[in-house]
Amino acid sequence: MAYLIHQFIAEQAARTPQAPALLFKDQVLDYGELQGATEATASGLLALGVGPGERVAVYLPKQPETVLGLFGAAAAGGAFVPINPLLKPRQVAYILDHCDVRVLITSSQRLKLLQDVLQDCPALRSVVVVEQEAPELSQTAPSVELLNWSEFTTSGQGLVRHRRIDTDMAAILYTSGSTGNPKGVVLSHRNMVAGAHSVADYLGNTADDRVLAVLPLSFDAGLSQLTTAFSVGASAVLMDYLLPRDVIRAVVKYGVTGLGAVPPLWNQLVGLEWPDEAAQSLRYITNTGGAMPVSTTRALQQALPNTDIYLMYGLTEAFRSTYLPPGQVGVRPESMGKAIPNAEILVVNEHGEVCGPGEPGELVHRGALVSLGYWNDPEKTAERFKPAPGQVGEIPVTELAVWSGDQVVRDEEGYLYFVSRQDDMIKTSGYRVSPTEVEEVAYASGQVAGAAALGLGHATLGQAIALITSHHEGVTDIDTVHEQLLAHCRKELPNFMVPMKIVVRDSLPHNQNGKIDRRALAEEYRDIFRETP
Repeated sequence: MAYLIHQFIAEQAARTPQAPALLFKDQVLDYGELQGATEATASGLLALGVGPGERVAVYLPKQPETVLGLFGAAAAGGAFVPINPLLKPRQVAYILDHCDVRVLITSSQRLKLLQDVLQDCPALRSVVVVEQEAPELSQTAPSVELLNWSEFTTSGQGLVRHRRIDTDMAAILYTSGSTGNPKGVVLSHRNMVAGAHSVADYLGNTADDRVLAVLPLSFDAGLSQLTTAFSVGASAVLMDYLLPRDVIRAVVKYGVTGLGAVPPLWNQLVGLEWPDEAAQSLRYITNTGGAMPVSTTRALQQALPNTDIYLMYGLTEAFRSTYLPPGQVGVRPESMGKAIPNAEILVVNEHGEVCGPGEPGELVHRGALVSLGYWNDPEKTAERFKPAPGQVGEIPVTELAVWSGDQVVRDEEGYLYFVSRQDDMIKTSGYRVSPTEVEEVAYASGQVAGAAALGLGHATLGQAIALITSHHEGVTDIDTVHEQLLAHCRKELPNFMVPMKIVVRDSLPHNQNGKIDRRALAEEYRDIFRETP
C-alpha cells in the first residue's frame, strides 16, 4: 500500500511491469521502465546532495523528464516544485529564490533564458539539463554545477534514500494570490496520496484507463492526472497542445478514456466535430479551473452521449473539494455537487456558524487533503488555514481547515452552488492571476501613473484581463503610451496574463482610503468584452 507519492509507480512496477505507464508522442514507458528511470533520477539527486525535504524545481514542458524530475525528487526524499513552463525568467527566479531551490531541472534553451536572473537565487547549487549537451553560460551567470541528463542519471548508484513518512512535505505548488507574488502551497505525501485515491474512487479509474494530461503539471489538477493514473496502474498521455483540434486527435490516436480540461478549452472543443472513435473511447470528461457554462455542458452531452461528465470544484490548498456525479448533471448542471470521498465541506457564515439551506456562506474544507499551508508565509497561512468549525472541545489539538474565500450556498438536498469570490483574484483560461502582478509589470514599464488589473466577464474565457491605467501628467500621445505598455506586458508576462484590453485615461477613481476604487472601475467597464467572441 502506497503511503508516499512515488510508491504508486513502484507498486505498479512490481505488479505489472510491462503495462504502459507514460506515453509521449511515439514513446511508451512501461511501469518497469518508469520505475527504473525514476530510481536513476532519485540517485542523481542524492549524488548532488539533496537532503530531506530540500526543494528540486522542474521547469520544462510536459515530457518524460518532467515526470521523472517530480517523482524522482520525491523518491530521493526531497520535495518537488513544478514551475509552469509559460512563466518568464523573473517569475521563475522568484519561485527558485522564495523556496530556496537546491537543484533545477530544465532544458538548455530555457537555461539560457534564465542565466541573467539566476544570480538572484543564492540557494541554487546545481542545474541539470535534459539534453546530452549542457550550454555554455555567460560570464555574468552565477557559478552553479552544470550537468547533462546522461551524467546526472548515472551518478549516485546505491546511495541510501532519506527516510520519509506520509506527513512529510512532498511538493510545493505555486499559485497566484489576490495581491503580490504567487504563494507556495505545501503538500504532504498524505495530501497527494489521499487525493489520488479519492478522485480514482469517484471517477471509477482502473488500469484500463488512459488519461490525457493536457493541463500543466504545475496545477494541482494537472498533477492529479498523473497521480490518479499511477495509483490504479492506468496510462497517462503527456501533451502540450497548440490547437484545440489537436486534443481531439490525441483522444483518437491514443484511445483516451479520461480527459480533464478548463472551461475555456471545453468552450472551444464543443464547437468541433468529435469523430466516432473519440466518442467511443472517452469514458469520462471533467472540468477544473472554474465553473462550466451550462450551455457548454449541454452541448458536450449531445456530442458525447456515451461519455460521463463530472463537474468539479477545487482549490490548490485542498486539491479537490466537490464533484457532481454524471447522473445529476442533467438535473442540476449549475451545481458544484457534494464533497468528494474522505472530505467534509461546510458552509459557514461570518460568525463561524454552519449555514442552513439557502443561506450563503464561505466554503470550508476539512480532511486529509488540507495542505500544510503556504511556504514561509505564516501571515497568509493564518488567514486561510483556521480551526475547523464544530470541533469537540475535549480534543486539545486543533484541527485546521481551509477557508476558501468563496461564497457558496447549499440547497435542501445538500448540493452546493457557487455564489461569488471574496477576493479580487482573476480566473482566466483556467489560470489564477494576481492583479497586483500584472499591475507591477505595468508600473515597471514607466508608462503609467496608476494601474488596476481587472477580471471582467468574457463569453469564452470566463474572465478576461482588462488593464485600466492613468498616464503621467503632461503626456499627450496616448496611443504611444498604449503601444509601449502593451509591448512591455507581452515581453514580461506569459500570454495568459497579458491584458486583452488596455485603457489609458487621465485619472483613476479612488476610495476614501486613497486606494484605487476597483469596484467602481469594474462596474464602469463590466461590458468591455461584450463584443469579444
